[in-house]
Amino acid sequence: MRRYLPFVLFILTSLSVSAQQYVLSGLVTGPNNETVGFTSVYIRNSTYGTTANEEGSYQFKLSPGTYNVTYRFTGYKEQTESITITDHNEVHDVQLAGEVFKFSALSDKWKENLDPGDTIMRMAIAKRKQHLEEVNSYSCSVYIKAVQRLLSSPKSLTSKAVTQALDLDSNGRGILYQSELLSTYNFARPNKVREVTIASREAGINTAFDYSKASDLQVNFYNDVFKINGLSTRGYISPLASNAFDFYNYKLIGSTIQNGRTIDKIEVIPKREHGMYFQGSLYIVEGDWRIYSADLYLTNTMSSLNLVDTMRISQQYIPITDSVWMPAAIQFNFKGSVLGFKFGGYYEGIFNNYKINPKFPPGFFNGEILRIDTAANSKPSAYWDTRRLLPLTRLETRDYQKKDSIAAYKKTDRYLDSLQHEKNGINYPGYLIFGYDASSRDERDSLHVFPFLQTFYYNTVEGFGINAKVRYTHVIDDWHSYSITPALRYGFANKLFSANVHAEYLNDPFHNAKFYVDFGSDILDLNNVGTRSLYFNTLSTLLSENNYVKYYRSQFGGFGYQRELSNGILWMGGLSYASRTQLYNTAFGHIRDVKDKEYTSNNPKAPDDAPADDHSFLFPQNQALTFNTSVTFTFDQQYITRPTGKFNLPSKYPTLTLNYRKGINKAFGSDVNYDFASADISQNNLRIGLSGFSSFKLTGGNFFNHNTLYYMDNYHFLGNQGTTFDPTYIGSFHFLPFYQFSTGGAFFEAHYQHNFAGSILSKVPLIRKLKLEEVIGANFLTTKENPNYREFYVGVQRLIFRVDYGVSYMGNKKYLQGIRIFYGIR
Repeated sequence: MRRYLPFVLFILTSLSVSAQQYVLSGLVTGPNNETVGFTSVYIRNSTYGTTANEEGSYQFKLSPGTYNVTYRFTGYKEQTESITITDHNEVHDVQLAGEVFKFSALSDKWKENLDPGDTIMRMAIAKRKQHLEEVNSYSCSVYIKAVQRLLSSPKSLTSKAVTQALDLDSNGRGILYQSELLSTYNFARPNKVREVTIASREAGINTAFDYSKASDLQVNFYNDVFKINGLSTRGYISPLASNAFDFYNYKLIGSTIQNGRTIDKIEVIPKREHGMYFQGSLYIVEGDWRIYSADLYLTNTMSSLNLVDTMRISQQYIPITDSVWMPAAIQFNFKGSVLGFKFGGYYEGIFNNYKINPKFPPGFFNGEILRIDTAANSKPSAYWDTRRLLPLTRLETRDYQKKDSIAAYKKTDRYLDSLQHEKNGINYPGYLIFGYDASSRDERDSLHVFPFLQTFYYNTVEGFGINAKVRYTHVIDDWHSYSITPALRYGFANKLFSANVHAEYLNDPFHNAKFYVDFGSDILDLNNVGTRSLYFNTLSTLLSENNYVKYYRSQFGGFGYQRELSNGILWMGGLSYASRTQLYNTAFGHIRDVKDKEYTSNNPKAPDDAPADDHSFLFPQNQALTFNTSVTFTFDQQYITRPTGKFNLPSKYPTLTLNYRKGINKAFGSDVNYDFASADISQNNLRIGLSGFSSFKLTGGNFFNHNTLYYMDNYHFLGNQGTTFDPTYIGSFHFLPFYQFSTGGAFFEAHYQHNFAGSILSKVPLIRKLKLEEVIGANFLTTKENPNYREFYVGVQRLIFRVDYGVSYMGNKKYLQGIRIFYGIR
């Protein structure tokens, strides 16, 4: 055995050396010794590489051996260096030569064509679908670096405290935010994605975009049209789209030879001054007619961008096999200004270790597009020092160190005590609209006081009243919490006092599961889907003598449960008992006496000429034991799994909901006896090419048994009366009376809305600067008692503001027409 010992030791030593990796680093400069930031650096004939940082420094780990390392950046000649790694770290600086594009011998045939750029792009577009579909699936590792900076700030708006807090220099410059992310990314055609975030780190406050997963950077110019999150509600036309010649002109700048391939540089020129078009350059490989690299940008002047003035997108493709090229690096670089503050930044994605057409196990793509590892946010600095692909600049290192120190200080008792005192202070203007929030130092206990606008009110049933409501929330751990919401209500005119409690217990955030309980007494709207808020009903009652909302009193108790049975299937069920009492108007005050205007009865079925103090009969005192259940199917439900739970994302397919409600007779003295079922199918933000997006909802139902039901048991609709309206829900009407169409029989309603997202008004000079979005829509409703009600409307919106003009018809007669306004308050 002894004679074999030296041999065994030699083998073990050799394996140890081969397993050891060393850092290859260096500086990339250009012909004038200028640093060349974001240069792609990769091992030739492999899928492993990195990118230099913005100062031209690069680094990555290699095992001992000899490598052909390729350095590539747009505007410079591609360069390959033979580098040997032995038993130590290696420093290798590179100076790139400037690229010279000209009509080479291999491109002489294009000289005969008057528009050689057009001819080349026709060849590339003809191959578009082939390149789009050449890979059925792949997996890779991804590193994403983000930096957001304040480039300059007006001194008049930058106090000493702000300068210190943001760590700005004398010119008002500094790093606002930076982050790093490591993940594995998996893709299968046509659009299946699954990503796992292994490590994530951030410092500062993100004030612009959040491209926190690899799929956010997947801009594929082989697609006809694609959307870039955050920039616009519309899509952008690719310069390689099948109909690209309707939107772009192309100019051949010249050609160059790179590793035996002829690369044509094509200038991309939009045919119109305004639209969702790119500008810049595409680099096309002759013969293969594929993208070698892209350097394209969007501008606010042309494309009406949100938040920024310019967004530049750069891509570098590398060959994975002889017939497959994939992106090695993708960069989003943006600049903008707000109120004199100029900012800029970038997101850089580096893609490594591609595996083409791997065999994923059955059920691998299950709708989970992103999973964040439980330890992803707790990696120490030493972890990042050994794994980051983009070296930190001196300023970035300093920024991390300072913000890490600040983060550590923010965990001290002294800071937490002062922070709690400060954040729990009341902001009176904020309380008026949004309410007041306070929390304990560890954030486990919190209190929300509902807004003033929902607390003090006036209506003709109760007169002036108080509706005091708070919500207390306690977080038990990352997966369990409960909230209790007590409410006290008192009407000074009818002298009715109500008190109730709503409580929820969230016990499984990974299946959207919760229990809820309600009990007490309250004054409720006869229309159970809602009419006007207390705030708007107070205004319309006091200022214009329009007491739109009709009330009744309920003493109730109930409980329920919901849970996601499987991904995309949510079940809900509940049982409630209530004693209901009819109410009448008792207050008739107003601020402004409107000529020829009187308050209406609190009985929505009373004649129009009924006096305000009308006591006509609507329903008797009754008791109701009611069972509700529903199942919602969200097709192709995609979601993100975080350590604290599952978060569903909007689906690109319609959602189907089946509802059933049973009025249980005789049990516990219950008077009701009915069976109701309905189904609705809906879809929000269905993208229609470049013309914006559509939303729709269709609902139909019937009472299959209606032996005994009372007015509040009817099926009600989300109508609207008054000038203001709420357009945030696609199932609402613009002019439909709140109570007239409520039915105890069969019904069908349909809603459709299309938002052109500025595709029309962006063509109008001056108006395009307002970035308005055009809206058209229609609503339809038919019941046995009121058939064939229709509404048609047009409108414009910007952020939370919207103005619509519409007209409605009841049967063959025009009913109402007018303007409806929304300004963010419901």
